Amino acid sequence: MQNKNYAGIDYFRILAAWMVVAIHIAPFAVWNPTLDVLLTYSLFRIAVPFFLMTTGFFVLGPYIQSGLRKTNRFSSYLKHNLWLYLTATILYLPISWYAGNLPHNVKEFLKALCFDGTFYHLWYFPAAIIGCWIVVLLVRISMRAACIYSVAAYIVGLAGDSYYGLISSVPFLKEFYDVLFSFSSYTRNGFFFTPIFLFLGLAIATPQNRCSKFACKWGLAIFVPILLLEGFWTDFLHLQRHNSMYLSLPLVMYFLFQMLLQVRGQAPYYLRKTSTLLYLVHPAVIVLVRGLAKFTGLTQIFVDNSMILYGSVCFLSTACSAGILFYLGRRNVKCAKREGPGSS
Repeated sequence: MQNKNYAGIDYFRILAAWMVVAIHIAPFAVWNPTLDVLLTYSLFRIAVPFFLMTTGFFVLGPYIQSGLRKTNRFSSYLKHNLWLYLTATILYLPISWYAGNLPHNVKEFLKALCFDGTFYHLWYFPAAIIGCWIVVLLVRISMRAACIYSVAAYIVGLAGDSYYGLISSVPFLKEFYDVLFSFSSYTRNGFFFTPIFLFLGLAIATPQNRCSKFACKWGLAIFVPILLLEGFWTDFLHLQRHNSMYLSLPLVMYFLFQMLLQVRGQAPYYLRKTSTLLYLVHPAVIVLVRGLAKFTGLTQIFVDNSMILYGSVCFLSTACSAGILFYLGRRNVKCAKREGPGSS
């Protein structure tokens, strides 16, 4: 299974990263808040599940298919993401300190480190790592056990997310979720949110678990409108405590990911790393754009107009990511020339 043969997946990485940027800016608010409900906080919620499914497909899939013997890719993924998380945590410390968001005690620190993320977008890394371990440990028992847990955990997570309004008036359920929220601010974490999408990715890695292109097209035609309706309905009825999890979201992702797999070919190798860097740097770019706009007196143009802010952040974040990759690439070439062909 080679990433380079799946151009659809690699091209979609950039689109998914831009969707994440939109979630943190709400670009359509300048025109109509309902557009943000339908697009940004409903449709664009496919972005993070997409990244999780790529991990399930390219990392967990081969690992499970090898009978849990070929550990290189799995352990490399965990180490790489842990390194990214800790590095990003350190780099974002000044912004966290300036914003007054540093933990005030050990409990808050552990809550941020393990669940909420040390900066608001960094929750993804501990969630992905924890989710991977849960799925792998359950697959050691059976695929059925992993499937049952993933579905059940997602349903529990739904009740603490987009459907919280349905259970918040039930005393014993509210008490249960209050305990959960004392450890993690959201059910969007490695225990409830990520396992189902990691499992879907690794399941699709086995061709027998896929469906036809015709079925995928009809699946998307049916479930994308349902996702939009579900996002609008739960928002309109004020059921949402958060809006990361929808009942129809895994179904949309099951069909969408397979459609992307069918776009074969070779995409530029740098797209994968660019999307990761874009995800990491965009909050810093948001702060930068807001600061520059305030300094130059252009806040009304570049901040108050959320669509211009969104476009600026996407452009600068992508350019910054490409620049970092270009610099690292040239540095590696120089190091290789300096060491010579016989170096080890």
